[in-house]
Formats: sequence, C-alpha cells, structure tokens
Amino acid sequence: MGKTALSALCLGGMLLSAASTAADSTELVASKPATEFTKSANEQVLKQLPFADKEDFDNATRGFLAKPEVLTIKNEAGDVVWDLEEYKRYITADSPAPDTVNPSLWRNAQLNMEYGLFEVRDGIYQVRGYDLSNITFVRGDKGWIVFDPLITPETAAAAKALVDKQFGKLPVTAVIYSHSHLDHFGGVRGIVDEADVKSGKVKIIASEGFTEHAVSENVIAGNVMGRRAVFMYGAMLPRNPQGGVNGGLGQTTSAGTGSLIAPTDYITKTGQKMTVDGVEMVFQFTPGTEAPTEMNTYFPAMNALWMAENSTNTMHNVLTLRGAKVRDPLIWASYLNETIEMWGKGADVKFQSHHWPVWGSEKIIDYLKKQRDIYKYIHDQSVRLMNQGYTGEEISEMISLPESLEQNWATRGYYGTLRHNSRAVYQRYMGWYTGNPSDLNNLPPEMVSKKMMAYMGGEAEVMKKAQQDFDKGEYRWTAEVLKYVVFANPNNQAAKHLLADSYEQLGYQAESGPWRSVYLQGAYELRNGIPKGLALETASPDIIANMPVTMLFDYLGVRILPEKAEGKELVLNLNFEDTDERYTLTVENSVLNYSDQQVEKADATATLTKATLTEIQLGQLSFDQAVAEGKVKLTGNEQAFDDFFAMLDNFEFWFNIVTP
Repeated sequence: MGKTALSALCLGGMLLSAASTAADSTELVASKPATEFTKSANEQVLKQLPFADKEDFDNATRGFLAKPEVLTIKNEAGDVVWDLEEYKRYITADSPAPDTVNPSLWRNAQLNMEYGLFEVRDGIYQVRGYDLSNITFVRGDKGWIVFDPLITPETAAAAKALVDKQFGKLPVTAVIYSHSHLDHFGGVRGIVDEADVKSGKVKIIASEGFTEHAVSENVIAGNVMGRRAVFMYGAMLPRNPQGGVNGGLGQTTSAGTGSLIAPTDYITKTGQKMTVDGVEMVFQFTPGTEAPTEMNTYFPAMNALWMAENSTNTMHNVLTLRGAKVRDPLIWASYLNETIEMWGKGADVKFQSHHWPVWGSEKIIDYLKKQRDIYKYIHDQSVRLMNQGYTGEEISEMISLPESLEQNWATRGYYGTLRHNSRAVYQRYMGWYTGNPSDLNNLPPEMVSKKMMAYMGGEAEVMKKAQQDFDKGEYRWTAEVLKYVVFANPNNQAAKHLLADSYEQLGYQAESGPWRSVYLQGAYELRNGIPKGLALETASPDIIANMPVTMLFDYLGVRILPEKAEGKELVLNLNFEDTDERYTLTVENSVLNYSDQQVEKADATATLTKATLTEIQLGQLSFDQAVAEGKVKLTGNEQAFDDFFAMLDNFEFWFNIVTP
C-alpha cells in the first residue's frame, strides 16, 4: 500500500477552546477602545430596555446551595478545560457594562455568571456555570437521574463532585440526553461507567434517531462547521471587556474530548411514559425543532417541566452562524403550543439545559407563549415580506418585533437574532437565489473586488472615503466596502486594519454573543493572521465508534477529487467480520457510490472488523499497518486500494475566512 493510504480515513477536527496565538507574528495587535459612536449606541440600549426589571436575577440565584470559590477544571494532564476565573476578573454582579460591551449582552453575562449548585425544587437540582450548558440531577430511590451531562467528562465529573459534596455520594442510575447536540451528551463518561450501562445497571435514554444525528453532525461538514465555530463561540478571544464576554447560552464552551455512550432506551412518541429509579416521567417528542431529534420531559409527581433546549432565556437560532440545516420555526412554535396545552396549567416550575428556571404556572404559560410567538412571528412576517417580493437581506432590514416581544428579556437576541433568523426563513423557502438575474451567475468575491477597485478609482481613493465614513460611525458600510479592498489586495495592511476596526466596533455594539464573537474574531485574524490552536476532534473515539460504516462512505464521497478520479473506474468490496456486513464501493464518473448488495467480482476485497476501521479512522492505526498486522486481509488487485486513497482530498482546518 502507498503512503497516500496512511491518513486517508481520518476525519477532520474542530477547535472549541485553545490559547490564541498569531500565525505570522509573536506580538498581537492590541484591541482599540470604543468610539464615541459605539458609546452612544450602547447608551441608547440602556434607555430602550427595562433594566429595572430584576426578576431574572432573582430566578438565577433562587435555590442556591453551594459553589466552589475557585472554578477552574483541569484534565488528567493538568490542562485547563474550563476556567470561570478568567471571567470573574471583570464580570461581576454589580459592575456596569463597559463601553466596549452592549449593556444587554453584559446583563446576560452577569446572569450566566451565577454558578454553582441550585435547587430547582425538592428532588431536582442543577449545576450551572460549569460549561456552556447546565447539568441536572433528579433524585431517584437509589441515586441520580442525570439530564444532559455537559460537553466534556471533566466538567461533568466536577459537577457531580459538587453534588456529592452537598448530598453524599450517590450513584447515577440513568442519564437522559435531551437532544443530539454535543453540549448535552459529551460529558457522559465523567459520571457513568460504560460497563454499568452494558450490564443494565444504568439506563441511557434519548429520543428516536439520537445516535444517527449526534454522529452525523460532526462528520460530513464537520471541518468547515468547526472552523466557523471558532468565530461563533469566541472560545479563543481574550477574556477581557474588549474580548470574550458571553456566548448567549452560557459563557463559552469547555475544551477537551467529548464522549458518547449509546442509548439503551428510546422515546418515540409524545405521551410516552417511563418510570426510572422510582421517578415517573412523561415525554414530549419534538423532532425538527432546536435539534433534528429532541424531547421535553414532565415530572407529574413534582409538577416540573423540563424544556430541553426548546425554550431558553433568549431568542434561539433558526440557522446557526457556524452552519447547519435550517430549522423549521413553524414546527418549533407548534410544539411549544402543544407543551402549553399539555402541561402549562399543571407546571409549578419550568427549567431547561441553559440559563435559569421560571416558577409559577401563570408566569410559565406567559413565558412559553412568548417563546412560541417569537418563532411564529419570525416565520410569519418573514414569509409575508417574502411573498411581497423582498429578499432575505431586505427582509432582515425591514422586520421588527412587537413591543411585547421586544421588551421581553427572554426573547432578546443573545444567541439567535431577528436579523439572521429572518434570512434563514427566506433561505428555507427560497434558497440562495434572490430572483434577480444579476445574482444568478454572479462573480465570486476576489473577481468582484478587483473590478470594484478599478471602478471606484483605486484602493487609495476607496481607503480615503472609507476612513471618512468610519469617522462618521458608519461601520456597517465600511465593513462592506473595505472587504472589497482586502479581497482585491490582501497585502494592503491599512485596509485590513481599518476593516478590523470596523468589525471591532460592530462587535462592541452587538447584543448577540455569537455576533460579538464573529466580529471580534474577524478583527483578530485581520490584524494578526490565522491563529494556531489545538484542534479538538468532533469525531472523537466515541463518535467514531458509534458511526455506521455507511456514514463513513458518505464522508469519503465528499472527499473525492474529480481531477484524480477522472476516467477511472474502481470496484472495491469491504467485508466486516464482526458485524457480518458486506458492501461494495464503486467509483465511476468521479463519484463514489456504495451498496450492501455486494458484487461477486471486484478489483480488490478487504476483510476487517468495524473496530479496526475505527482505529484507522482515529489515526491510531494506518491502513498499511493494519494490512501488515493481518487486521485487514486483502485479496485481488491491491493497487486498487492505493488508487482509491490517492483520489481523496484532505481538509485543512485553518482556512481563510476574512481574507481570500
């Protein structure tokens, strides 16, 4: 086998948190202060929103039981995976918003900084502030039923240790994954031994389709989504008032390797009941809402409603900035309405996997109605304007919320925003094409930029006018026009720095945590170059182990290089000894297809186990080594596999975004 086979099956990585360093210099360019225009914009926010309303602060601190004075969590190697101390240096409960932070976002950060162990009601407890999400402990007859064990085993284990210190050490009898996003299952190995799951001692409960969706999100488009997640979550931004402040759902994401233990039990329909460790639960199956598969849970004996991530104390995303499939706000709203009808009148407390609870039936119903209506309003009004012929960009500029939603803290845009959610609705129905013939075959950014400079009288003239507009506080416009200068000439340092200044001021004004992060990460990369960081593999060992081989084949298909596959035809058989699965891979027309209807005559056949394939995908074993060690048995034309591996592209994680 040739060298091209060595890493051909390894999947891409994703950076969640790492130290930020410049690629092309050792000294970072310093951030700049807020301009008078940014100060004025942020001062207006203080006048426009009901900051005198402190009910959220009461709810965020209600039921407090305990917390460590210092919250820094490390892994076995001594690496920091979570450090709230970085934020505590400058975000306090009584500190006013700095000029460089939108006061509404600052308020959200203050609320998310209320960390520790809290009693939701007798028998239900949450640990907050130990990761982007909350971990919830429900007391059973013998131990704890745990909901959503955070992102990494280290943070989940630290949260369990806090609970043990308060209540004494009790076993985990069940884990419930509310949905298929990593921050709701990744820490499971920190609180559960897989041997106990396999023996039946511990149940793992999830909604139908969980494993498929949990795995697939990190594979096919994992590389590009991971790179964009660096922008979205702000994990690499410095911890100061000019950098990372808040991620909307929580402060930021923990670092490390997420884990996964496959569910033992699945919820398939609304109304399904289950009693675990003496606790009765009724489930609401809500596929296609905030996640492809998700479920809410009601505890009849405690009149407690768990909302997963179908409601949080912010407007959520119809489409995430890191990239994903567009969610359906209409279905989302309908399920929230169903929740109200099923349990609104009976619930005494509503809690979820991010933020703080709400108590009292009337307040819960009002809260859920506004959560329902924010998604229904975005959908209906975006579609109304779309049907009048407006494009996504135009709709995002025109749409506004009614006062009842605008003045409601729990529907403010700390994570999703009205602007990008309305565009997402347009995209869901209409796709990328605006209907204008000029957009049908428009030129890509670099070509446009060079022509634009020529039409505008050259870079120097554009820079002169851009500086004048920047000095007027027209940052959205200067961000637009300077992008052309940079893409026409990425060596124009003055343009890159003025564009960075524009992004920075837009970031300082942003109410959305992800918007702030995107702007400030863009400014960082324009000033300092692409960072170097430790890439966390979203395709972790547990993700890979739970990935069906057909999903791997789909991933290999998107890696085919047409110029290397041109004119070639290959037929490869793969036999898996442990699962008794047999597949044929076919390459023709520069396309990879696969089938479980295996052909008798192939160019070559490889016989191996799924475990061996997992080792190869993780880079723990090369294909050549596997052949040499007898873990892969080859028959037929061995060159056929070399030819196949030579056709595969490799994805570079740190690709350019703000420069060509």
